[in-house]
Amino acid sequence: MYTVGLQSAADAFLLSSLQVQVFLALCILFVLLVFGLDSNKVDNGSQSPVFLPGSHLLAIAPFFQKRFEFLNDGFRKTGQALFQFNMLRDTVIVVSGEAGRKAFFTNRAFDLTEGFKVLSGAIPVVKGVTSDLQTRRVALIHKRLSASQRQEHLTQRIKPILDDCRRLMEAWEPTGTFDPFENIYELLFQTTVRSLASEDIANDAALVRRLKYLYDILDNGTTPATVLLPWLPAPSMLKKLWATKEIYGIVSRAVDNRVQSGEHRNDTLQMLVDAKDERLVMVGFIMGLLVAGARATGTAASWLITFLGNNAEWKVKATQEVDRLLAIYPPQNKTMSLSEQLSAIPLEAWETETPVLDAVIHETLRIAQPHTAMRRNLGPDTFIDSKLVPSGAYIVYPFSDVHLNPDIYPDPWKFDPSRGEAKVPFGYLGWGGGKTVCLGQRLARLELKLVTSMMLLGFRYSTVGVNGDLLDSPPRPNWNDALLCRPEKGSCFLHYEKSTPTL
Repeated sequence: MYTVGLQSAADAFLLSSLQVQVFLALCILFVLLVFGLDSNKVDNGSQSPVFLPGSHLLAIAPFFQKRFEFLNDGFRKTGQALFQFNMLRDTVIVVSGEAGRKAFFTNRAFDLTEGFKVLSGAIPVVKGVTSDLQTRRVALIHKRLSASQRQEHLTQRIKPILDDCRRLMEAWEPTGTFDPFENIYELLFQTTVRSLASEDIANDAALVRRLKYLYDILDNGTTPATVLLPWLPAPSMLKKLWATKEIYGIVSRAVDNRVQSGEHRNDTLQMLVDAKDERLVMVGFIMGLLVAGARATGTAASWLITFLGNNAEWKVKATQEVDRLLAIYPPQNKTMSLSEQLSAIPLEAWETETPVLDAVIHETLRIAQPHTAMRRNLGPDTFIDSKLVPSGAYIVYPFSDVHLNPDIYPDPWKFDPSRGEAKVPFGYLGWGGGKTVCLGQRLARLELKLVTSMMLLGFRYSTVGVNGDLLDSPPRPNWNDALLCRPEKGSCFLHYEKSTPTL
């Protein structure tokens, strides 16, 4: 884990020069790569999941670089529903199948926070702020996230979110082509900052761009070395340390300025200030939830709009549904802009009167959410499908095991919002499962519906290839891109034309 602030970024090397630090780190890395970690294997006979051949760092590097292929290869090579491998001195057990899925999502000793802390490496880590939090602080952050999605607070977010959409969309040319995994993702990053941070940051376009740039460094800089060898002063680790420090500075200044000025603003930061939360809780809330919300919602929005751009039937259905809402909740005058008209639709209508949008969101999350759920067994030794999961072991479950399973979802790569509910336990994990469902899903759904409505009613658009030709089918989500699921760069664009005078 990398750290910043009160925790030194290189505690293990403080007593030596930089040259010595680098030399020692490279020596250790060389030994690990050459000799591997097979000697750390503990075989409990037939009770243990089978080991994946080759547990040295080179063999497990694809877990971080091409996770989808790595896990599929593991199941194929072992021929088992469960297998394990060593990650330095830690045991990681990969589970699949109905028995594995049920056990994974129902065992209360399997801890999400501990699992992601070691295996993810893509969350900005500041000791006492976003990591090593006391149980009390974690519970408080969850409580504040819930409060930020209460009826009154969420209702007040509708107009600012739509205003952000209007401002960014008006910056586009009247007609043109763009990469949705850049432009739409950028738009959702803005609306997430608006919804979970402060007006001071959200109103400063340059500062929002700066934050996105810094979070992109964290996303792109996650490597096997930065996760497993956080003390190794490699360039990627140094960049992540720098980016985390910069993010911490931006957020902490916003918090301090609000507290010291006494100025009252109608935003989520004000909710934290009014509750008299600790400074660490306020900073941690914004730093952690910004990256989690922007990644998940930005990825979903990019794919949702891409899929609709390639599916005339469902694009028409979704457009008609939003038009119907505008007819039920007509604007006060017909000269209002599109964003103002949509702002007049009440939250309850967005949440309960949009079955088509709900269906396309549901299907988008199934097909374009390449998550691998991560836990750590904090309880006693347990068994999954008659195989031992020892206390302290890490357990992972790939969503592809259910979401891309042709026995559960025929033709699983096809975007088909008309699919019925899966008839197996935990057959859909779009918002998580068991005791660990997405706590921010109410806000995420609203963001997705508002952004999609602006796109459907504000533009005529379609999905095209690099030459501008309509695509016969949408690009396939890249499940090896474990954070953002982007397709191959240059394989997909949106060609659009503005269809309304005023957004």
